[in-house]
Amino acid sequence: MMSPRSTSFIALGAVALLALAGCSGGNSANNGGDSAAGDSLVIDTAFTVETADPGHTYDPTGNMLAKALYETLVDFEGSDVSTPVPGLASWEQNDAATEFTFTLEGDRVFSDGTPVEAKDVVFTLQRIQGMADAKPNFLLAGVTIAEVDEKTITFTTETPLLQLPAILANPALGIVNSDVVIENGGSIDGSDSAQKFLDGESAGSGPFTLDTLDLASQIVLTKNDEYNGDEEAGYSRVVIRNVTESATQLANLKGGDSMVAMDLNGDQVANLGGGLQVESVPSGQTIFLLLNQSEAVAGELANVKLAEAIRYALDYDALLELAGAGAVQATGVIPPGFEGALDGGIEQDLGKAEAALAAAGYTGQTLKLQFPNDYPVGGVEFTPLAERVQAQLADAGITVELAPAPFATELDAYVNGTEGFGLWFWGPDYADSANFLPFGPGLKVGLRSGWAAEANPTIAGIAAEAASATDPAQRTSAFTEFAEAMQAEGPFVPLIVPGRNISTADDVSGAVYNSVWEMDIAEIAPAG
Repeated sequence: MMSPRSTSFIALGAVALLALAGCSGGNSANNGGDSAAGDSLVIDTAFTVETADPGHTYDPTGNMLAKALYETLVDFEGSDVSTPVPGLASWEQNDAATEFTFTLEGDRVFSDGTPVEAKDVVFTLQRIQGMADAKPNFLLAGVTIAEVDEKTITFTTETPLLQLPAILANPALGIVNSDVVIENGGSIDGSDSAQKFLDGESAGSGPFTLDTLDLASQIVLTKNDEYNGDEEAGYSRVVIRNVTESATQLANLKGGDSMVAMDLNGDQVANLGGGLQVESVPSGQTIFLLLNQSEAVAGELANVKLAEAIRYALDYDALLELAGAGAVQATGVIPPGFEGALDGGIEQDLGKAEAALAAAGYTGQTLKLQFPNDYPVGGVEFTPLAERVQAQLADAGITVELAPAPFATELDAYVNGTEGFGLWFWGPDYADSANFLPFGPGLKVGLRSGWAAEANPTIAGIAAEAASATDPAQRTSAFTEFAEAMQAEGPFVPLIVPGRNISTADDVSGAVYNSVWEMDIAEIAPAG
């Protein structure tokens, strides 16, 4: 029995991706912006992009670029990623959430004027499935895609996948013109060689087409004259410049050399001055502490009661002072705004901290706090944050030694589960709370903290229930139960959801942060 799913399920949340640092260079304020041309939009951001091929992209700037060039089957409205809506297609699903039928709507066309058809959808997604090295490949694991007719596509999943519509809104799954891509090396059997072509020309139905791509300095887009969707481009030309220093971005914005700055920190946006505006919102990423539960790694400090003590020992308001505009306290492993997130976070309670320390058998042993010292997240520098955590825990009788290291070095320790006590961050891969289940025992992040499924079978069962739920109400309840159980008995201490600041000139409107694709360039237009 199929039920209409044009607005799908509550998939509250935001996506912010675990991306490596972007390219350097491109800091000149004169990188061909041509901001004086009234029909040009100039955007400054620190690049995190490797390609213009949507099938290989999976980083913030790359997602923003793919969103401008390609359309997806599913979309979100503005900055709201709580409910998927039809993009290129509407959909229905069966009650078991294992069969989905998508129907193309609106007679959309590619930039060469040819129609978007089911064969293009099937080729696009099977191409990604066939490329083992494609970053978004995992998004379609266990999914079978088939063409029914030129307007209809079916998706069959091995297990219930209520989050499939939210997954299909990811710009990495933007639909390409199959005929054009196949002519230029595209294939579904793993031998695809179309990336070079797609780095020089776009083959999508989005509001823009690719003019030039220079991964070190700037990307230039031009308006797609064949576009017939509902996102009319506000500018005929868009220049996205790689400006790695936030101070340079600020100077460019104040001097009128750019119109949008995407990476200003909290202090900078607090003092923008006249003629400029800013949108500051939570980013969707979570900065947290983990305490390893493997005795081989943490020895006698492998105790969830120690995590409980630390949760109650911290002054979260004081930690937030380091985060700046837009940041909020993390209320659990599911951040605020996501399905199942808790309404309020832990409040400092030194009495509860003392009781938990006693239950843990803590007698003054030193905890070595490991963290990356060269990779700020949402403007939050980890070194001052770690120092404040250290000072607050000292006040509660917990001794902490700081052990900073470069991101690349510390990432290996975190991924391999050899950190006894770590300060890290996590962002979802798509706009759904299923992204936070890996914190559970026996799952990806849980295992990184040495937390096996048998360590807490109850929470493991709750996570499994949330993952397989097919009823939206039951699913929300399971996520809430998971978040509550993790705050009570998990080895993690969620700290901060960093803010995201997008600053613009007053004569620009529509530059709104979206956690799936950073910013929808087609929504930006001259004010008024």
